[in-house]
Amino acid sequence: MKPTRPRREPSLLERAANVYDFQSYVRVPEVRDVPGAPAPAPTPLAEEPERTPPAPPVEAAPNDALPVDASPIDASPIDAAPPGPVEYDDPEPPFVDHAPFDPSLSGIPAEFLAQPGDDEFLATEYSPGFSDVAMVDRAMLAENGMIVPGAPIGPLAEEFRLVKRQLIITSQRLVEGGDEDKARVVLVCSARPQDGKTFCSVNLALSLAAERDTEVLLIDADVAKPDVLGRLGLNEGPGLLDALVDGSIDVESLVMRTDVPHLAVLPCGTRTANDTELLASARTRAVVQRLLSANPRRLVIFDSPPVLAASPASVLAMLAGQVMMVVRADRTPESEVGAAIALLDACDHIQLVLNSVAFVPGSRRFGYYGKYGKDGAP
Repeated sequence: MKPTRPRREPSLLERAANVYDFQSYVRVPEVRDVPGAPAPAPTPLAEEPERTPPAPPVEAAPNDALPVDASPIDASPIDAAPPGPVEYDDPEPPFVDHAPFDPSLSGIPAEFLAQPGDDEFLATEYSPGFSDVAMVDRAMLAENGMIVPGAPIGPLAEEFRLVKRQLIITSQRLVEGGDEDKARVVLVCSARPQDGKTFCSVNLALSLAAERDTEVLLIDADVAKPDVLGRLGLNEGPGLLDALVDGSIDVESLVMRTDVPHLAVLPCGTRTANDTELLASARTRAVVQRLLSANPRRLVIFDSPPVLAASPASVLAMLAGQVMMVVRADRTPESEVGAAIALLDACDHIQLVLNSVAFVPGSRRFGYYGKYGKDGAP
């Protein structure tokens, strides 16, 4: 024999339904006419039904843990307006949720969305002060054989780790020598076009951005053929030359923050006929000083035109603490390298980077170096 189930007392809402007819006070909204839609049939107003006498109080069962208030409920409406049509200012049908929907955030877990008070989101790599974030085209970087942020470390990334380490060591020596401003400015150039200087400057900036204590600002100073933003898949805009022409422009407001942590770029800007004279002016020194003072951890990298093809490189060398000259192994003559170095004599620290070196079996070449499985299998 099954045990008898204790009798459940009616809830407060159920008891209220016995004495109060909810349907009689439901107002049917009148939807305004929509062009082309059939007119709705008129709905008669509901008459107030007869009130049923209140139900007698229900005694609480002895097994109930809490007392139940079974007093009758007053069904008289308080300041109830007579039923009637409701006007809507919105021409669309009522009771439709028009809350904005952002599809870009719909698939992101809530724990990954930053909150206004999230200190980690407002860390240095997400430095406030930039109006927007430029999205670097990582697929384009991969197609062009460049370093891809977040991808596994390959031979190219290892090569630029060695290159940047030498630049960082030289920068530290300049700081110790008392030349702190120049220590944070690096000029990347080449003797002639097509030697791969922009390829190297972008990869160097991406490699330096991986450093935890460094903020990198890559400036496209190749006024004859700007290509830095194109290599990153970014759109051109006002930049360095605009700040040099107009003294009222704060160059820091033209800096483009990217979605690569610790990396920002400054476009070349609007080109003019006297670009070299602008770069040689005192305004350029003031602009560079503004960029350095805006972020004490910032390292500025200039991508300049080829030394033997245009004059701005020799002018920018006066502002840089060191120069990284890209030399293409299969085409740059030694005489041109010497001539380019002579034009960069304003800078005391010039380092050469040999680009486009042919692979020779048995020579030093970076590859995988890491911990394998227990039996030596990857």
